[in-house]
Amino acid sequence: MAGGDARNGLQMVGEREASGDVAPLVTKASLPPCCVKALASAPESDARCHATVVSGWFSQSHGKAGKVQYYNNPMWPGEAHSLKVEKVLYQGKSPYQEVLVFESATYGKVLVLDGIVQLTDKDECAYQEMIAHLPLCSIPSPKTVLVIGGGDGGVLREIARHKSVEVIEICEIDKLVIDVCKEFFPDLSIGFDDPRVRLHVGDAVEYLRNAPEGKYDAIIVDSSDPIGPAQELVEKPFFDMIARALRPGGVLCNQAESMWLHTHLIQDMLSICRESFKGSVRYAWTSVPTYPSGVIGFLLCSKDGLPVDFTNPINPIEKLEGATSAGREINFYNSEMHKAAFAIPTFAKRELATVYVSSKKDQSNSKEEAPKDKIGSQEALFTA
Repeated sequence: MAGGDARNGLQMVGEREASGDVAPLVTKASLPPCCVKALASAPESDARCHATVVSGWFSQSHGKAGKVQYYNNPMWPGEAHSLKVEKVLYQGKSPYQEVLVFESATYGKVLVLDGIVQLTDKDECAYQEMIAHLPLCSIPSPKTVLVIGGGDGGVLREIARHKSVEVIEICEIDKLVIDVCKEFFPDLSIGFDDPRVRLHVGDAVEYLRNAPEGKYDAIIVDSSDPIGPAQELVEKPFFDMIARALRPGGVLCNQAESMWLHTHLIQDMLSICRESFKGSVRYAWTSVPTYPSGVIGFLLCSKDGLPVDFTNPINPIEKLEGATSAGREINFYNSEMHKAAFAIPTFAKRELATVYVSSKKDQSNSKEEAPKDKIGSQEALFTA
């Protein structure tokens, strides 16, 4: 549906309650492993998950005056984020997901997939620029880059700033996302206009399975949250395929959730990637106001070969010819932000280290007492 206001475009919670058209209570069987772990430490018995924009991000009161209930997504139980909708611009459904675009009161146009905000006009730069330049500025002269997901085109736009890149491949499963973003987010979808871009619409796992060994200098995974089919994108077989497709010394940058909410998932990914890549493995993060908890993380890995110091941008964006004037100014990323992205708060080091020790104890069925946390030893969780 194109056009209309918020009332016409969105099915309000009150109407859904009245008609009985509400989703069932979330059960452990319906959640990915990371959410089951999170619920074990912070149970949310009243969490409900909906298939519209109300799900996850947008809250709507209902019931008697003075009583407010908020709906939330199992990836971040107990939270809901509301954005005022000025006008619904598009609402449709592909074979894979519901797609919504609306004009917000404070963040410009907003893209929502299956009820979860993917990007906004105002803060997309913080995500798109960091997920692209953190890996590409960490290696000299990248030439062949693969993007998994990223159908909005923003990551392509940022990769295109690197003149050394000769081929930019992208594998996006949902053509509707591409088409919608070309219509409503031209500042992002301009990335598809670069002649180096080669688009493949299809399944990323199958695409990687058929990729030649050692083909890519960098792979960037701009994936959705690991619920349903996307769960496959945070498991070891997927990372093994990425490692196989990278050249020695090649790098991966993978969307890696929020350290405030998903330390269980982050630790699982860190452990898997150490086994798959054999090189440097680092966790970085950035601030994105419209994402859950206001931050999002990235997992950066290098395949065995020449060591990669991700914390030091040896290919600084400021020195790349034409990079800062490629049709659009850079708004967020710079070399200082690059270095700062790898500074991990003490609580995250401690929590991830504790989860790591606990998981190792469970796997070995050992009854030995876990070693006491020390910040110095925890550093190994975030370095090569």
